[in-house]
Amino acid sequence: MRTLLPFIKLFKHQWLMMLIGLVLSVISLMAGIGLLSLSGWFLSASAMAGVTLLATQTFNYLTPSGGVRFLSIARTASRYGERLATHEATFKLLTQLRVWAWQKVMPLSARNMQGLRQGEILNRLVADIDTLDHLYLRLITPLFASLFMLLCMYFFVAWFDPQLAFLLCGSLLLVWLFLPWFFYQLGRKPGVKQLQSKRLLRVQLLEFIQGLAEISLFGASQPFRAKIATSEAALIDSQRIMANITAFSQAALILCHGSIVVVVLYVAASGVGEQQTTGPLLAMITFMAIACIEMLMPIAGAFQHLSSCVDAGKRVNELVSQDPDITFNNESNAVITQGALQLKDIHFAYPNNTNNILNGINLSIEAGQKVALLGQTGCGKSSLLALITREWEAQTGHLTIDGVEVNQFSQQALSEGLSIVSQRIYLFTGTLRENLTLAQPQAIEYETYAEQKAAQKINDAQLITVLEKVGLASLTQGEAPLDAWIGEGGRQLSGGEQRRIGVARVLLRNAPLLLLDEATEGLDKRTEREILALLFEFAKDKTLLMISHRLTAIEKMDRIYLMEEGKLRVSGNHQTLLEKDAYYASLHQKLN
Repeated sequence: MRTLLPFIKLFKHQWLMMLIGLVLSVISLMAGIGLLSLSGWFLSASAMAGVTLLATQTFNYLTPSGGVRFLSIARTASRYGERLATHEATFKLLTQLRVWAWQKVMPLSARNMQGLRQGEILNRLVADIDTLDHLYLRLITPLFASLFMLLCMYFFVAWFDPQLAFLLCGSLLLVWLFLPWFFYQLGRKPGVKQLQSKRLLRVQLLEFIQGLAEISLFGASQPFRAKIATSEAALIDSQRIMANITAFSQAALILCHGSIVVVVLYVAASGVGEQQTTGPLLAMITFMAIACIEMLMPIAGAFQHLSSCVDAGKRVNELVSQDPDITFNNESNAVITQGALQLKDIHFAYPNNTNNILNGINLSIEAGQKVALLGQTGCGKSSLLALITREWEAQTGHLTIDGVEVNQFSQQALSEGLSIVSQRIYLFTGTLRENLTLAQPQAIEYETYAEQKAAQKINDAQLITVLEKVGLASLTQGEAPLDAWIGEGGRQLSGGEQRRIGVARVLLRNAPLLLLDEATEGLDKRTEREILALLFEFAKDKTLLMISHRLTAIEKMDRIYLMEEGKLRVSGNHQTLLEKDAYYASLHQKLN
């Protein structure tokens, strides 16, 4: 149960709406039980009043009938209000829980996320958090409402007969305490198995859909479908077990409730309180015991919701309770103004890897200098770039920008001082404008709508100009071209167009340090030269570090480093390396 404490603490922010939902739930139970109890008393009293003429003339039919109508209306209104209040509180709690979880996840580094598949992370942040809405809606509200109702019933029945009140409410309390615990223990393992099977199936389906093109291309659909079918069969089997346990719990609840009704009827038949004759009070107590099924039914499935909430809570806690491996100095006022970069004696290895990826890297790039880092795949070029962007952190060594240790920058200052075109351009599902403006500074709040529209018009003109610069003039045609939907992950665009949008983002961001990681990968030589010429023109007053295994525009670089097995083997300008390094000369001859 300690697993759920971090989530229960969040309830304090919605305590008012939660309290309203709990009060309305209690009122609904009171009205429902009171309606059946009063109806039983009224029918019995009316029948007895009809025995004699005097009783018929003196019996008050109006007050009880008015009470029945009042309780009927109160039950309907309170049930409707309870649904509104509890669901409103639940949705607000889910919103707050998602924000809280994302605030915990966002600072986590790649090292924290290592070993977790994308589908697994998505499942924890979506499905598991959705499961936690049962905590208030299906557990806390019905259980506490039924417990409070038991207390009210005890005092009401004790007014007539304390012993009968103890028997009725004591028996119901035992059921309230024992059945949820018993069936929680019985269904805990099947419940966890069901959640794990559902989680595995979701992850496999997500991976199958994401990789459908490659899977179909290599004819691997059948093995993947077989794995999905196996996971689906396991899920169905666990659901069948849980359905049997749920049915058993409901049957046990009905049996216990029926036994309580029979016992109460037997005891009350000899008289209620000081009245030794059966009659209206017997009917009222009996019907009250029958009506208690309404407040007991939610506890039949409470065990299942509890086991799922505990398991989901454990999984979310495993993700959000981690301490960020990489921290930023958000109190610092340091900013990147020139982009001068220096790496001194950098050693780096990925976790669970005994071999270093980078071994004693020493690299100095002056402000405004253009430097290329060349090497074969796997030599450590991209890992070096990941250290500069603080996706990873070196085990030893110093990395400074403008003479300031990189860990002394705030996250905002670092992101504003760097622009990067990586090997993989990620496009969000949205419009062309939304995918471009994320590279711009945060929008200004305008006082009037007219000012906002005028500013947007100017900004749209800037976006269209940049698109034309990177060779995407075809996307600027037609009415409202920036509002064009580019599909999920930019599926409506070609690979080359997606990479050009990545370049356009860099042109929209005036950062002093520009990092290119295979920026022209996948482009033909002519387009590659055009894009690099555009980037060099844009970065003429900026510091530029280009990582590549190709030699296009390499003669424009102030300095070139050749990297092998995590070390910088040789450096110099283009002409010097052509004359002094046979490998570079052969590579230049081969690629040009």
